[in-house]
Amino acid sequence: MTDFSNQTIVITGGISGLGLAMATAFAAGGGHLVVGGMLGDDEGAGIAASLIEKGAASCVFDGADLRNGQAARDLIRRAEQREGAIDVLINNAGIQHVAPIDEFPPEAWQAILDVNLTAPFHLIAACLPAMRAAGYGRIINIASAHGLVASVHKSAYVAAKHGLVGLTKTVALEAADQDITCNAFAQGFVLTPLVAEQVAAHQQVAGLDFEAAGLDLIKEKTSLWQICYRTTDSRYGAFLADKKAGAITGTTMSVDGGWTAR
Repeated sequence: MTDFSNQTIVITGGISGLGLAMATAFAAGGGHLVVGGMLGDDEGAGIAASLIEKGAASCVFDGADLRNGQAARDLIRRAEQREGAIDVLINNAGIQHVAPIDEFPPEAWQAILDVNLTAPFHLIAACLPAMRAAGYGRIINIASAHGLVASVHKSAYVAAKHGLVGLTKTVALEAADQDITCNAFAQGFVLTPLVAEQVAAHQQVAGLDFEAAGLDLIKEKTSLWQICYRTTDSRYGAFLADKKAGAITGTTMSVDGGWTAR
């Protein structure tokens, strides 16, 4: 298990799915956590308390609305006021909408770009000065396989995730003079609440049980024909956040069951 004691880790979207799995891994390593998400303060505080029970040195919930750039930057300011420079920033928060492009609601397009791409820009820009002063940092952007390939009816999500991969490369180059890395993590189908909704919708169309519908949904995408699990993917996030991973930067790590091999 990687030791994250004396490190501050900010995870947006850290209250469910892959984000919570990563938060749990960092908690087990003794890190100081800040987890974000769209929840009420009481529910968020409950998740923070559960992560402390799982080993976190401290954990606070921050319910900043990442559709607002200033709110994203303020999240970083609050975290730094509590803990000092952020050691690890994980841009995991994401939203989705599925529709043909000619029917895609403009407000959904804008919201997806705001949360999935513009918020990481603001969060990275806000935390880099203190990382530079400390001479250390790890930035991980959760891009999904859609940062590398496309799917029909997901124009905004695919555009945002492709942009996030490009942002990752640029930040890596700009921070290369110090021990500050920036990498993207391109996961395939992970059984998160968002994916579970897609499986449930396909289940209704295909007339299959949940497990069979999940396999049917991904069979044209992945070679392994299996949905990945959050606990497995969280280990790769911890690996990229490790101090020993300083030579890895500007990359996109694919953990997608062979999706992008096609």
